[in-house]
Amino acid sequence: MNMLTTQPGSVWKLLSVGALLAVAALPGRATTSQTVNGNTPRFVESATVLNHEAPTTVIEVSVWLNPHNRAQLDTLARDLYDPKSANFRHWLKQADIDKLFAPSAAELATITKFFGAHNLTVTSIGPHNFFVRGQGTISDVENAFHVQINSYLVRGKTVRANASDPIIEESEVAALVGHVSGLDSSEYAHPLALPFSAASKGQVTSLGVSSDATPGFFVSDCFTGTKTEKYNTGGSYPKATYTGNNYYSSDSGPGCGYTPAEFRTAYNLNPLYKAGLDGTGQTIAIIDWCGSNTILSDANAFSARFGLPKLTSANFTIIETPTPSKCAGPNLEINLDVEWAHAVAPGANIALVVPPSASFQDVNQAVFYAVNYDIGNVISGSYGSEELYTSPSELETENLINAIAAVSGISANFSTGDDGDFTYGILPASVSAPADSPYATAVGGVTLALNSDNSIKWQTGWGNNATFLQSGGAIQNPPLQYGFQGGSGGGPSGFFAQPFYQVRLPGPYRQLPDISWLADPYTGAVVAITEPNQYPPLIYEPVGGTSLAAPTFSALWAIANQAAGASGPLGQAAPYLYTLPAGTITDILPKTSANNVKGTVYETSTTSTNYDAATIVGVPEGSLFYSAFWDYPYESYTTIVLSFGTDSGLTVTPGWDNVTGLGTPNGKAFVDAFIPAAAPAVK
Repeated sequence: MNMLTTQPGSVWKLLSVGALLAVAALPGRATTSQTVNGNTPRFVESATVLNHEAPTTVIEVSVWLNPHNRAQLDTLARDLYDPKSANFRHWLKQADIDKLFAPSAAELATITKFFGAHNLTVTSIGPHNFFVRGQGTISDVENAFHVQINSYLVRGKTVRANASDPIIEESEVAALVGHVSGLDSSEYAHPLALPFSAASKGQVTSLGVSSDATPGFFVSDCFTGTKTEKYNTGGSYPKATYTGNNYYSSDSGPGCGYTPAEFRTAYNLNPLYKAGLDGTGQTIAIIDWCGSNTILSDANAFSARFGLPKLTSANFTIIETPTPSKCAGPNLEINLDVEWAHAVAPGANIALVVPPSASFQDVNQAVFYAVNYDIGNVISGSYGSEELYTSPSELETENLINAIAAVSGISANFSTGDDGDFTYGILPASVSAPADSPYATAVGGVTLALNSDNSIKWQTGWGNNATFLQSGGAIQNPPLQYGFQGGSGGGPSGFFAQPFYQVRLPGPYRQLPDISWLADPYTGAVVAITEPNQYPPLIYEPVGGTSLAAPTFSALWAIANQAAGASGPLGQAAPYLYTLPAGTITDILPKTSANNVKGTVYETSTTSTNYDAATIVGVPEGSLFYSAFWDYPYESYTTIVLSFGTDSGLTVTPGWDNVTGLGTPNGKAFVDAFIPAAAPAVK
């Protein structure tokens, strides 16, 4: 298991690129090994088996070959990010990757021969011989790898998976195989978050959206003072009186949501644009599966409304890989990623890299394509899988791709997910992959409240609970808790060791996130999308999730690369973040209020029950959070209490924490830190 083993006090033997070229060698794996260890998804241990997959079903599988010099790759990655090293930022070229780490032509031929011998048709070869992809029937795949492939019921979904690790009889083949991808049909998920209404109903509703024909638009004042709510049942008991903060709500308008201008003001980005720092000369590679047939027109409608440059063939490309997509349609995730990367870095080029599906096999190969062909210095991935249920060999493959990105001068930035620590109060804690990779930059999320001038009123770690005080006019006694609705992912990896740049953090493992940005859907970003069932079809709606934080941070990192100028590209963001000067990143602290919602329900004229703020939202007494009334616009006579800063299993603390990482970037100061010393800072 190729875990990064950079512990405090470790002694590193730093080799120059030239020295590595001189010692390139074959993998050190013993040729007697026939089992591809760690290649079974972890859910197989406990999931219900539905049936044995039909033997004639055709599937595609990929063999990822072991790289050469894997330990030296880790060493070099540290060296390239050490300002004291002669190799600092001397990024590797494709020829270097090929000589140092790539499987040989002979090794590739061994694997392709193995495919042919087992009736598997080779469909593609990965760059630098790193993988071979082919197709065949379930029966042929089972015979080739000595596995049984079943269907399993996993959290309500049917998933195909091998019941045990692959076994390869041919020892010369077994010595080369690091991972067999595609035996299971596991997929990544987008951590895209919508307000409670849209998420619970599973569709866009007539409220919470706006169009150019709508008289009003979203407001940026999401929290509008305090109020008292009184409820009764036809004038008789029970009755209730609650007091507390108020979250903006309107039966006639779309509600709260931020525009690019508001976001830019809040995070001090405007001085950058005035100085010409807008991402010009940089390319952001966005990874999103399936594609969208309306993305260009939607993004340009968004740009026209908010005064952004138009996307054209000169600054926007779509790359479908490894095969053309077959599922294009309106895609909210793609619109979010493209529109908000463009909003933050309007001068940058955007390359939308589109794998045909969300499968690990397709998405990893699309990322590897973007890395190998240097599509951009920044890769933005708003997706992930739960590490606990992802096979170790899959995690290793993701880490390998990210490591090659890091030594190539590319930052692979990934969302940390919207499920806190995945426990929901009862499950084992976990984190999101591939954000867990030591060679990725993990981006978490915050809640943002603005003042009337769009300066920041307060921020806290993103985590929402929802509780009904009344529903359809009926008083809920006790208040009806819907519990955790979503929040920034984070915590320790259960697989990867602590990377060198996190030596001051607690524990021996990789910790998530590294940094955070806006993600709370209740203080979300406005996105334009064509919805065929709406009129007019182009609508705007507030969207959140760490799916928002990843592309916006990626766009800022593109601007930082531009600012670095001749000394750039910067490479992976994470190693820099832990050594930046004070003022470049805003530490996010717990937020609480003396006006959190609390009240009394009167059961009769003589009996009553008092509910304090913590009891209402369902958190332990003494917890720090902010709560507010939300007069629910999707159902008459319904009031919800929303809480902010109540993440599942995670806690915001001073300094680095497992919800927000180091905090949120302060635009101008953050980018100033990457301007070469001889150049003037941004005025």
